[in-house]
Formats: sequence, structure tokens, C-alpha cells
Amino acid sequence: MRSKAITLCSTMLGLAFAAPVAAQGDLVLGFLTAETGPFVSLSRTNEVAARIAVDEINAAGGVGGKKLRYITFDTAGNPGQTVVGLRKFAEDDRVLAIIGPFSSGQVQVAAPAADRIGVAIMAMASSAPKLVAKNQYAFRNTSDEGYMFDKVMKTLKSRSYPMATGAVAYANDDTISRIMGEKVLPALMQKNGVQMKASVDFKLAAFDLSAQVAQLKASPTDLVGVGAPPEAAIKLAQEMRRQGHGGRLVAGSTINDPDLPERMGKEGNGTVVPSAWFPDLNQRTRGFAADFTRRAKAAGLERTLASQFDAATYDIVQYYAWAMREGKVSGDPKRLAQERTAIRDALKRLKNFPALEGSVSFGADNDALKPVYVQEVRDGKWVLLETHPAPQ
Repeated sequence: MRSKAITLCSTMLGLAFAAPVAAQGDLVLGFLTAETGPFVSLSRTNEVAARIAVDEINAAGGVGGKKLRYITFDTAGNPGQTVVGLRKFAEDDRVLAIIGPFSSGQVQVAAPAADRIGVAIMAMASSAPKLVAKNQYAFRNTSDEGYMFDKVMKTLKSRSYPMATGAVAYANDDTISRIMGEKVLPALMQKNGVQMKASVDFKLAAFDLSAQVAQLKASPTDLVGVGAPPEAAIKLAQEMRRQGHGGRLVAGSTINDPDLPERMGKEGNGTVVPSAWFPDLNQRTRGFAADFTRRAKAAGLERTLASQFDAATYDIVQYYAWAMREGKVSGDPKRLAQERTAIRDALKRLKNFPALEGSVSFGADNDALKPVYVQEVRDGKWVLLETHPAPQ
């Protein structure tokens, strides 16, 4: 894995290698990135969002007059490398807190390690239900998929969309995809009166889903719940339409890639998913989206539209800056353990924070309580169907 130190006020990706943390006198975060791996289309751009946040914070005077910066470690989305990176940040680089990791599989191993060391981590995408509820230093700037998908079902009902019957299709070799396919999707469909008729699974790397779709087509349903990253969801939608299955795809937030509607094409029309982010919500979100696109293009990234996980990463940096102010963090190496705990304690009492994603608080299970924006794919675009306010 590669580890690099980067000054956050820079506006270009992958530039400067900084000196050791303590020599700079800055307040330093670690960032467990995932520049390769199964969720790379969603994770590779997160650093652009982190840079925007830090540029804004530093332009406004930093935190207590000190600059904020981060150093990165590419985990490749691998749980084992996630723990390696976490320990390096905590023990060698002596960072104050950690952005990431990305996925539930990574958080599952990183959370107990963070507790043992005593340093806060905060995921931007992990959403397996109650995954960090018993941890002391692990947080997630996400709402669990059960909470998110329940809002999808409520919106389908309010819109009177056909939902008498359902099936699920999911990747069986990814933590959150398997949880979605085996537990979250079927349970919430049944809770909302949907008769479940079929369940199929596949490998993330599967190229051909014709056999699985043939099973689904043998018992056609109004809804097909998808537990998979975006790439697999696209393959499933295309194969379903090729075989003449007209069911509506529904899913959790794991497939909500900003350019998913365009990548799905007409085969994806009608797909309904939740998100904690809608770029056209207000002037602030539109400004962030425009800045993100400008920077992503300058960096030569393939995707230049901000995703909900990019917005979540931006907000994580803002939460940490707020917690540092609340905890009167100085960056004094002699007070590292106390200041790490002060950041943790401040996060636990964060309420109604004016985040980019909306008004956000942290619940007793260490997950963010956020608004949910239920969206539908229509002719290559996301269309907002309904906004569900954050619970108080």
C-alpha cells in the first residue's frame, strides 16, 4: 500500500509529500482511502471533497488559528490493509483522528482496532445496520441501510407504485451486499406487505447474470431488490430488460452513484433508491457540486459528479474541525491521548449540525441521523421523489 502526506489547502490531487506530522505544527488527520477495490467508482473521488472542506476551513482561519491537513493511506478497500493503515496513522504519524474507512467490511475490523488504540474513525459509506453501536471510538457519517430502505418503501406506498410482489438479487461475497440481500431488503419488503417470491445471488466479479435473471423471470415480480455495488446493479438491470423482466429495481444507498442513471441507460428507468445527498437541493449544495466538478476535471478523474459519499466525506472533515474547537484541541503531542478523546466526546454530543447533507446529529449507536432523499432514475437523470427529514 502507498502512504502519502498531503497539504489540504492544495486544490490538486496527489501533489506534495509533507514532512512528519509533529514538525509542521498543524492539526493532522489520517485518511484511509480506497483508490482501488470493489467500490472504487464511489470511493476514488472522496479526496476531492475532503480538500474542498479543508480549503474552506483553512481559508477561514483554520482551527484555533492552526492549519488543518491530512495524510493518506490507500487501503485498496481491503480490511487487512485498513488495520495496517489505522495503526500507522495512530502509532507512527500520531494523527488526531481518522477519516474513513469506506466500506462495512473495512469498518468491521477497524472499529475494534480504533477502540483499542483510542482514536476516532468515521466512515463515509459503511451502512450495515448497528455495526458500530457498541464501539467507543468508531463513528459512521451514514445512516444504516434499514433506516434508508424503509424510506424507499414508504415513498413507493405514497406514490401508489406497484409493490405486491418482490424478489432480491445480491452479491454474496461482499459484507453489505450480503446483509442487504439476506436481511434488510426482504425483511422490509415483507414488513410493507410485499410477497417475496425469489432470491438469487452472485459473485461481485460475475460477468454473466443470465442464469440469475432467468430464475427471477420464472416468477416475475413488481419489485427486485438489489444488494450490490453500482457496476453489478447495471449488469442486472441490462440483463433483466434483455430477458423481458419488467420489474422495478429498488435498492439501498450502496448503488447510488451520481452517474448511475446515465450508465444504466433506459434499462434503469424506474429504479428507486435512497440517498443522504441531493446536489440540486439549495445554493450551498449546488456550490459544492460545481466546485467538486471543477476540481475533479482538473485532476483528470473519470467521474466528475459529486456522490453522497463525497458529500459525507466533506462533512466528516467539518465535524472533526468542529469537534476540535469544542474540545479545545491544540495539537500538543504530550496531550495526544486526551485530545483524541476530547474529539470523540464532542462528536457524541453533536446535534443538529448544519451539514452539507442537511441537519445532522449523531445517535446513540454512533451513526449519523440524516435526512433521506428518495430518488428515481428517469431518462438518464436522478429525479427527487420525496424528502424524509432527519429524526430528532
